[in-house]
Amino acid sequence: MRPTRIRPATRGRLRTSLAAVTLLTASAGAVLAQAGPASAATTTLHVAPDGTGTACSATHPCSLTGAKTRVRALNDAMTGDLDVMLAGGTYRLTRPLTFTSADSGTHGHTVTWKAAPGARPILTGAQRATGWTRHDAAKNIWKADVGTGFDTRQLYVDGIQATRARSTINRSDLTPTTSGYTFTSSSLNYLNSLAHPGRTEIHGVNSFTDRYSPVSGISNGTITMEQPSWDNNTFGYDTLTQPFHAGAFSIENAYEFLDAEGEWYLDDNTGTLYYKPRSGQDMSTADVEVPKLQSLIRVGGTYSSPATHIAFSGLQFSGTSWLGPNGHGYANQQTGAYISGTWDRPADALTSCQVGCKLFEATRPHWHQMPSAVQVSAADHITFTGNRFTQLGQNALGIGNDANAHATGVGLGTDTVTALGNSFDQNAGGGIAAGGIQADAHHPGDTRMTNRNLTLSNNLIHDVSLDYRDMSAILATYVNGATIAHNEVYNLPYSGINLGYGWGANDAGGSRDYLDRGLYNYQPVYQTATTAANNHVTDNYIHDVMQQMTDGACMYTLSASPGSTLERNYCRNSNRWIGIYHDEGSRNFTDTNNVFRDTGRWANANAGPTNNTGALTLRDNWTANSDTNITDGIRGNVVTGTVVVTDGDYPAGARTVMRNAGIQPRYRP
Repeated sequence: MRPTRIRPATRGRLRTSLAAVTLLTASAGAVLAQAGPASAATTTLHVAPDGTGTACSATHPCSLTGAKTRVRALNDAMTGDLDVMLAGGTYRLTRPLTFTSADSGTHGHTVTWKAAPGARPILTGAQRATGWTRHDAAKNIWKADVGTGFDTRQLYVDGIQATRARSTINRSDLTPTTSGYTFTSSSLNYLNSLAHPGRTEIHGVNSFTDRYSPVSGISNGTITMEQPSWDNNTFGYDTLTQPFHAGAFSIENAYEFLDAEGEWYLDDNTGTLYYKPRSGQDMSTADVEVPKLQSLIRVGGTYSSPATHIAFSGLQFSGTSWLGPNGHGYANQQTGAYISGTWDRPADALTSCQVGCKLFEATRPHWHQMPSAVQVSAADHITFTGNRFTQLGQNALGIGNDANAHATGVGLGTDTVTALGNSFDQNAGGGIAAGGIQADAHHPGDTRMTNRNLTLSNNLIHDVSLDYRDMSAILATYVNGATIAHNEVYNLPYSGINLGYGWGANDAGGSRDYLDRGLYNYQPVYQTATTAANNHVTDNYIHDVMQQMTDGACMYTLSASPGSTLERNYCRNSNRWIGIYHDEGSRNFTDTNNVFRDTGRWANANAGPTNNTGALTLRDNWTANSDTNITDGIRGNVVTGTVVVTDGDYPAGARTVMRNAGIQPRYRP
């Protein structure tokens, strides 16, 4: 697999943008991870892509699975750390690697899976497509045989995500019905003759949701949609049929749509992959990676026997494709949450339930989360240092999400998990998602379920959320004691860093908004606080966000989070959207010494008469505009010391924040 070409950051900050330098590669991360003092008692096992046997020595390296077997034979009696050293090269996995309590470090020592010095090991769930021949010379479409028995939603060519074949549609050319659409323009008649209409999907980019709905069939000017995806995508808020903001709209995944460079289509019946090369690409040498696994790494035990003291350093994780939308669509609700299953809805939902309704509220406590390529749950003292997460078909790293997002079947329950100095790019979903959204996440039935003590620091996250645009670079929902510090995030379709969930509905005493909407017909009004508290978003550089969607910000919060702070962050260019957005129910946040440049409203609170948004403290922030609706003395808010900067003349204190925000020098290449 060739290295990904990195799009440089927009220029204009006071120091050179880290993204304009070489990105934190896996090999650089390995060097960083090895910089500390080594224990004399460390045991080292050696692994190579072509390794065999059980010796796991430098001269006779073993395979990854062989190394896992050796670790299990050694780790019960650890007197020092155990390093599993991976030689450079590509490790093509045929099934995900699962790490449980049996794979853990013991007696306070750590099992570390790490790159050999100077090496770049790539763990991938993809196969390489080779043997390309020209299929249609006039259209310059090529094909390769990749076999049958699998499907994929993504393709990566020379490290860059290719575009699934699609045809743009004007929303006004379709009229929605309870079963799908009818054409209102003869310009769509070409859809009646598609060879495989049941392979296609309708895709709509909205305000804060990004939706996919599978097609069952197309004939005589009628598109019949698969159920229950169609019903789930067409009631609630920001729906497929009545978006709050109408972004891109298309029908995808048919050979007939292959008309633009960089597009592809897989005929899963014949195993034929079709691709229209970009200018200058040579299909005899192009590295075409076809994801075949839905997840790559699964770290998780049980609450009574968690996975513990496991680390990953200097590795590249690639080559997954989450296939969930193939069957149930992606009835997206925001930041990776979606409706799954069959639900009652009003008979006239296309008119009566486009800005919420009581039957829609029945779904809210049961929303699912997108599973990540690398998953951690029921685990403690897990560390990711200097790794690269790239070419992944979903969210990259999931920490303590709900059980439905973990292949182990056990969710939540993470303690002392660290992601330090990693890079994330070219992923279909977001970067890091920590915490769950269902009841056990915010009011756990077992205290061991609580996600606590997370450190997400010095990570470089850019050009992600390529397919699921509702995802942010970093999302932390119901977590306690998270530190999100010194990260640089940019080139995002939606928000940068999101903290909190639930729109205040699960906070102590509930929300009048959700009493009126009918949510409490389907869940209790909780009288105790959620697990969200003492979370800190500090010293991050967030820029060039909100590039495709609306109703978001550099930093976005939901619900109460006592003791939580947003400090010394530098937000630049939110595409006319917001700097800090305290959405529904946000309470008990303190925003101090942040710098805002090239934004719309610098601070916003969604503070209606029937929600609990308030008790916000904004102190000593610098902004290039004075636009805010958060007022000192109103709703318990404290706003003091705001400095409005003119002509870009930021004072020394602001310049210090701008200079120090983002990745710290020791973690730069």
